[in-house]
Amino acid sequence: MVESHTDSDSGPVVPTTPLVTFLQHVQLTAFRSYPKKQSADPKSYIDLSLKRPYTLSTIESAFEDLTSESDDMSVPVEKLERFVKQYFDGAGEDMLHHEPVDFVSDPSGFLSNVENEKVRDWAREVHCLWRNLSCRVSDSVRESPGRHTLLPLPEPVIIPGSRFREVYYWDSYWVIKGLMTSQMFTTAKGLVTNLMSLVETYGYALNGARAYYTNRSQPPLLSSMVYEIYNVTKDEELVRKAIPVLLKEYEFWNSGKHKVVIRDASGCDHVLSRYYAMWNMPRPESSVFDEESASGFSTLLEKQRFHRDIATAAESGCDFTTRWMRNPPNFTTMATTSVVPVDLNVFLLKMELDIAFLMEISGDKNGSDRFVKASKAREKAFETVFWNEKAGQWLDYWLSSNGDETETWKAENQNTNVFASNFAPIWINSFNSDENLVKKVVKALKNSGLIAPAGILSSLTDSGQQWDYPNGWAPQQEMIVTGLARSSSKEAKEMAEEIARRWIRSNYLVYKKSGTVHEKLNVTELGEYGGGGEYKPQTGFGWSNGVILAFLEEFGWPSHLSIEP
Repeated sequence: MVESHTDSDSGPVVPTTPLVTFLQHVQLTAFRSYPKKQSADPKSYIDLSLKRPYTLSTIESAFEDLTSESDDMSVPVEKLERFVKQYFDGAGEDMLHHEPVDFVSDPSGFLSNVENEKVRDWAREVHCLWRNLSCRVSDSVRESPGRHTLLPLPEPVIIPGSRFREVYYWDSYWVIKGLMTSQMFTTAKGLVTNLMSLVETYGYALNGARAYYTNRSQPPLLSSMVYEIYNVTKDEELVRKAIPVLLKEYEFWNSGKHKVVIRDASGCDHVLSRYYAMWNMPRPESSVFDEESASGFSTLLEKQRFHRDIATAAESGCDFTTRWMRNPPNFTTMATTSVVPVDLNVFLLKMELDIAFLMEISGDKNGSDRFVKASKAREKAFETVFWNEKAGQWLDYWLSSNGDETETWKAENQNTNVFASNFAPIWINSFNSDENLVKKVVKALKNSGLIAPAGILSSLTDSGQQWDYPNGWAPQQEMIVTGLARSSSKEAKEMAEEIARRWIRSNYLVYKKSGTVHEKLNVTELGEYGGGGEYKPQTGFGWSNGVILAFLEEFGWPSHLSIEP
């Protein structure tokens, strides 16, 4: 990244709360106190809340006394555990179970095209998991926000599960896809209401509903959620409420540091977007890891840039992957702010199309026309900036400078490595309805090496990062499969169904073996869940449940087809 020579990173930073700052110190003490093999998930410390009647300043004084004789912040483990127990309520205790009002254990007409009894029984079990994941934020969070890192929300939520004990932005889209199949429309609408309240408060939907996530967003899918709900419920009141919120969010992604302009050979400027977190320090929920990762940098500027690129990778939802590395698989070469990503611009193109559609419903013809025009301009940018005819896929674009000025497009700046995200545009109707284009994409996907026994690989590089080989993730499966299935090409439809069947089968086998649905799968083998990354494999699991149910609704399961391998 070429920037002016200053000794600090001048990009925007949105501060967190005093409680978050203090809990980072507690997290560091825990990290230094426990033996390496026993160390707790750092996020579990940042999710603690203050026990009544203690105040933050009282607890800070007690913490100073606890660590005063230690040079490196470490203390005997039993002392630390006693301190935590005395002054804090446990992580997740401020999120209470909520019985969803619209949950029925066997909704009428549920998955009627799933004929195989074994698959039907399992699908009902997956459907029943919504009850486990349904929560509401406790009243004390609204009454005493300074005592919690959890943020208040107006409606109940569906959480992903395990360590993810708060609502997450992009996860909610695939959760809603599943809730539509489960006929839980009130719950789905509540999720959208919560995310809209975050946009109204902060100007964007946060990565997750925590005080330490206020400095970044996540893949923008709020318009898609509204669209999915409207499609089924025809709720015009929701549309009317959503439009001003979506316009606010659209502005966030298309201005300031998120906006980039790329000039093509004929002098035409294309406006696209990138991820850019408003943060240049270690992420509070993983600060001990981030500090360790940055320890090799010699200057403050290098550290700040690295921390911003890490937080920006978290904003992308794909944390972490070689996609964001200048020299993969070297983690310290993360440069997420220098990438103009294919998938982010897919989400924004979808947002333009959604807003145009929603405005038309609400009778705003001029507004609708404006967004149709914006979508056409972005489509043209896809063709010019991302599309690679030889590869038959869309490729991420690396910026040559800091992205604040107009860049001239260069062919060598396309990232020619193969990622699932290179095929994300097929999700958009204007692309999947172009027969000639679909033919090229199907051929490229078939030859890409991404299609594995249990679904689509995120990448072909085995880096140890969780958004790389051998893992596959529900969102990428659903976008590519849905796009291929919507095309008129017989070959694309067959490919979509085959990938969906592999994904469903593998999730079923993992469930039967482990008793739970997992966050990600190892798609190189049927019936194996994924690993890698900075935390243990998580179960629950919101978006995986949603995609299983959505695929079963779309493709059914014939009685003669075995779910066992």
